[in-house]
Amino acid sequence: MKTALILGASRGLGLGMAKEFQARGWQVIGTERSPSDLRTLDVTVETLDITSQEQLAALRKRLDGQTIDLLFVNAAVASADAPAASVETQDFVDVMVTNVLSPMRAVETLDDLVPPTGTIAVMSSRQGSIAMNTNAGYEVYRASKSALNQLMRCYAVRRENDPRTLLLVNPGHVQTELGGPGAVRTVEEAVPPVVDTVEKRAGQGGFFFVDYNDQVVPW
Repeated sequence: MKTALILGASRGLGLGMAKEFQARGWQVIGTERSPSDLRTLDVTVETLDITSQEQLAALRKRLDGQTIDLLFVNAAVASADAPAASVETQDFVDVMVTNVLSPMRAVETLDDLVPPTGTIAVMSSRQGSIAMNTNAGYEVYRASKSALNQLMRCYAVRRENDPRTLLLVNPGHVQTELGGPGAVRTVEEAVPPVVDTVEKRAGQGGFFFVDYNDQVVPW
C-alpha cells in the first residue's frame, strides 16, 4: 500500500484529495491546524501549522522511519484583490510566508522520507504563470504562486540528478475558500483529475508545472 502525506488536508482541495487517495487504496496521512472534517475519514491525522518551523520539525520526528510515496503540500491563503502597492506590509508578508516560504520549508524538512520512486508535489495555480497573466487582479496571491514556482525550480535545479518526480499542480478554478462560490467546478469534480495526474506522473522523474488534465502550464 502506498502512502500519501497531504499537508493542508482539513478542507477544500486538501480534504478532497485525502478522500480520493484513501478511496483508491492509499494509506493517507493528512495534516490539520485544528480539529476538522479530516477526522471523519479513515486516515491518520497529524496536527500542523505549516508556518511553524518547530511543528514541521516535530512532524518529521514523528514520521521517522516512514516511507512517503507522495508528499503533497497544499497550504495557501488568499489575498485582497488589489494592486500590490496598496496592500498592508504585514498582509503581504503573511501571504508570502504561508504560500511560499512555509511550503518550501515543508518540502526541505520532509523530502528525505520520499524514496527515489516517489513524488513531491506542491499546489500551485495558473495565477502563478507570468505568461498567462492577461487580466491582473489578486496581485499578491499571483506573486506568491510565481515565487513558489521559482523556488521549486531552484529546488529541482539543486537536485538535477534526483530521480523523484517533482510537480507543481494547477487544479483549475475550484469552488473553495480561495476560488470562491463562482468557480467553474466543485471540489468533487476537481479532485479526481488532479489525483489522476499525480498517479500518472509517479515514477517518471523530472520537474513539471502541470494542470489537472496533465497539460504543461507555461511559466
